[in-house]
Amino acid sequence: MNEKLPSREQAIQLLVENRCSTQVVKHCKAVARLALETGQALKEKGYNVDLDLVEVGALLHDIGRSRTHLVHHAVVGAEIARAAGLPDSLISIIKTHVGGGIESTEAEELAWPKDDVYVPVTLEEKIVSYADKLIEGSRRVPITKTIEELNRNLKPEAAERVRKINEEITSLVGDKHD
Repeated sequence: MNEKLPSREQAIQLLVENRCSTQVVKHCKAVARLALETGQALKEKGYNVDLDLVEVGALLHDIGRSRTHLVHHAVVGAEIARAAGLPDSLISIIKTHVGGGIESTEAEELAWPKDDVYVPVTLEEKIVSYADKLIEGSRRVPITKTIEELNRNLKPEAAERVRKINEEITSLVGDKHD
């Protein structure tokens, strides 16, 4: 697979070409800003973070919303990215960003492909998933709001995963992000 990342402009163009709504594009740009800020803070702390991958991954994380707004947008987005010849590292960010990651039992219940991993593993995947949970529409929201919403929607496992990923990233960054 080609490991060359598209540029920021090419990523935005892909969202437009795939007919993502203006709201989705705004959301992706807001997530990319926060993800980049988080990645930069981690880099300054000495962590090895691919900032280009973080930015483009955040821009494209919701490309699947061009076809569905259900949780399946992660798998649909991965298919769109694969068909566009995007690198595996980007496809992985798209697949793993929802709900702080989807465990294999949940993926099976959703009838997602079995051989894939839907839990963020790399720092870049975690940063995008983290940033996505702090952006509602194109505005920053407290993580507690996202967690409360997940609990209210009877998704306590997702709420716990989001809490953990938030805790992990904030502990690495320090108290700059909350």
